[in-house]
Amino acid sequence: MLFSSWNFIVYFLPAALLVFYLIPCSFEVIRKSWLILASLFFYGYWKLEYVPLLILSVAVNYSLAEGIIRCHQTRSARNLLIFGVSLNLLLLGYFKYTNFAVNFLSFIVEKDLGSFNIILPLAISFFTFTQISYLVDVYRDRHVHYRFLDYSLFVVLFPHLIAGPIVRHWEIIPQFASRAFRVDRDNFGVGAALFLLGLFKKYIADSAAVYADDVYNGAAHAAALSTVDAWIGTVAFAFQIYFDFSSYSDMAIGLARMFGIKFPHNFDSPYRASSVIVFWERWHRTLTRFLREYVYYSLGGNRRGHLRQILNIMATMLLSGLWHGAGWTFIIWGALHGSFIVINHQWRLWVEKMKWNLTHWIYRAAGVVLTFTVVSLAWTFFRAPNIGVAGEMLSKMLALDGFSLPQQGIKPEAFGGHLASLGFRLVSTEGLNIKHYDTALETLAFLLFICWALPNTQQLLSKYHPILEPVSRPTRFRLTLGFGTGFIFGFLGYLILRNSYVSEPSPFIYFNF
Repeated sequence: MLFSSWNFIVYFLPAALLVFYLIPCSFEVIRKSWLILASLFFYGYWKLEYVPLLILSVAVNYSLAEGIIRCHQTRSARNLLIFGVSLNLLLLGYFKYTNFAVNFLSFIVEKDLGSFNIILPLAISFFTFTQISYLVDVYRDRHVHYRFLDYSLFVVLFPHLIAGPIVRHWEIIPQFASRAFRVDRDNFGVGAALFLLGLFKKYIADSAAVYADDVYNGAAHAAALSTVDAWIGTVAFAFQIYFDFSSYSDMAIGLARMFGIKFPHNFDSPYRASSVIVFWERWHRTLTRFLREYVYYSLGGNRRGHLRQILNIMATMLLSGLWHGAGWTFIIWGALHGSFIVINHQWRLWVEKMKWNLTHWIYRAAGVVLTFTVVSLAWTFFRAPNIGVAGEMLSKMLALDGFSLPQQGIKPEAFGGHLASLGFRLVSTEGLNIKHYDTALETLAFLLFICWALPNTQQLLSKYHPILEPVSRPTRFRLTLGFGTGFIFGFLGYLILRNSYVSEPSPFIYFNF
């Protein structure tokens, strides 16, 4: 069940909220039990057979955590931690990486070993990482202890269950006992605003996907691509995944807020980052936090010398790539970002050594443009179905065979003289039959303006403290009844007129992980 589907918006969410609000606050156990049942129904709506797997995972990890608490500061506690983390990783590895490993082995032995009919359980990467972090935290601090009911709700709560944020126990569970965890008009209003703004971003993401799909599907079927085609497709995907994940993060935070729960910030305008390091501090912040605290620091971080730090960065980012998908394209994507981060660290050391003052806005603007460019190039491997298609796209984007313009939509003579003067070699190509090239360029330019110039959702609603952390660069925007009513009816009417978008939404990209 998708957040943007009619089944969720019209049936599930109103029912979940209505029953929750009707249960008196004094009936704490019943209210939490209702949210657990609603979350399991939400999960089971996709595939009922995997609900027992989720329940078993919660029960086993809670039992292991209790055992670690009882055996604290003994060898048994460490053994239980190793067993628990290994068990979680084995479960994730079986469902997500078995066929990848078999295919790789087939390549090594030059013999087709077949494949297994394994369906990846929805959200297994997210609830696995959530519970691994809990086991490690319990091992580090024996005072961490919660009731099974609270722990279960923390893991399966439907706003974050499918695609994050990867929340921490100390952020969420204490809120279950707070006064905000009850009927509250302000919480509902802010949550609804976040949800609707996220729904709007989802529409933007699906609109950008049209251009990205045209180009990448054409490349996969050996269509003739021009340099402009390749850049339109890749930049369109950069905006598709940006608004898709931003929309999910806003909707998840908004849904939790309707029930009186605040989530951590998960998406903070990453395309405004002036370096790749800052990009990862803003993109999927909770995943970055997990990898930093439980992988990078565990490997030694920067405490064991410069060379070891480089190796730790590369190992962490390779794991990030593999976590996103079981394929060589994702591994290369992770390796690219690891290399970018290493180069970024080296550049910072060089600037510090040379005592350069790069605080002027021109340097920052150049950093933003450069970061957006290299991140977009790396997205090619993330989007391409295989390495061959990614290589073809990069070859066209970097004009390795000469700079080419499509014959349709954009007139080469409008650019030819300028490009030739810059040393580009123009080549002839038919290009893809992308309709309305000018519209595509205008759309992408407008989306770039949104990413770089407009406040994000958390900044827009900063007056209402939408997330756990303080919001940087707040605005003075205020929600009013008139604005809310007009926004809801205007936006829903617009969606209905646009071919009933909500009735047939596309899945969120991060649902695949």
